[in-house]
Amino acid sequence: MKVFDAHSDIWSDVTAHRLAGGTSVLRRRHMDRLAKGGVEGSIFVIWVDPPYDAAPMARTRDIMAAVRAELGEDGAVTVVHTYEEMMAARDAGKFYVFIGIEGLDAIGEDLERIDWYYEFGARHAGLTWNEANALATGVNGDPGRGLTGAGRAAVRKIQEKHMLLDMSHINERSFWDVVDTAAAPIAATHSNCRALCDVPRNLTDEQLRAIRDLKGVVGLNAFNGFVDLDPARQDVEHLARHAAHMVDVMGIEHVGCGFDFFEFLGQDAMGSMTDVSPSTAGLADSSQVPNLFACFERMGMTSAEMEKIAFGNFHSLIRRVIG
Repeated sequence: MKVFDAHSDIWSDVTAHRLAGGTSVLRRRHMDRLAKGGVEGSIFVIWVDPPYDAAPMARTRDIMAAVRAELGEDGAVTVVHTYEEMMAARDAGKFYVFIGIEGLDAIGEDLERIDWYYEFGARHAGLTWNEANALATGVNGDPGRGLTGAGRAAVRKIQEKHMLLDMSHINERSFWDVVDTAAAPIAATHSNCRALCDVPRNLTDEQLRAIRDLKGVVGLNAFNGFVDLDPARQDVEHLARHAAHMVDVMGIEHVGCGFDFFEFLGQDAMGSMTDVSPSTAGLADSSQVPNLFACFERMGMTSAEMEKIAFGNFHSLIRRVIG
């Protein structure tokens, strides 16, 4: 089963290793594992990880420089900007990557910086990571604070530029403000169901239905703390139950994969989220993605249904939004 992973922080690993003098980071550290798991393409995000969030623009420039250098020396991946480019790369057997932006804290209220990201190649953006910023509020911010005026303008600009707007990490007040503002489909590329794991990063059934009504897609997240509150149930079988719940609430056409794997990140970033391994048992990294689809098969999903979750639904969203 070929899989499109709608959320990866691999650019952060590329940046860390290139700043330390490394080269060909994708080929040396990632491509074999992705191939083993059947992952054929992904959204690789520019994420200003802790502790670098104290100076987000400086870190963003470091990441962009590392991405340019990596792409300039190594043909491990093909960056794509449209649905047609994605399908051409897929047909040629190339690993295809959309560049995404996980949080716009770096731009403040300067919405022209969205054009700057777009010119760099970005076709995806989320307004926040977990923080509150000049545009919106993340899950760690004031629950009573939603979008600002600049945030509403950013939603309109992102969608007018045919970029995929990502709702993962945003708090509920900001979520509903986006829903009121959006004129195109939205996504939550790496979020699970709050009905099964009651944490702020997961989505309520009402939020799932709102994404469905906007003809969007939600990607399953393999981070263990979003699978179940009980560590004994933080395994691939319980993640599969999140998919089943999404199907029940939204329909099969609105469920995808956005695994958010962390096994390659340093403890400086992970320390803000967990004191233990972030791995879900049976789905510790991209090489184990087939285990999830084995769960789906045991649950009685057909091949056609599994293909929709594996890549079909996000491919359809990319065709309709990015074009």
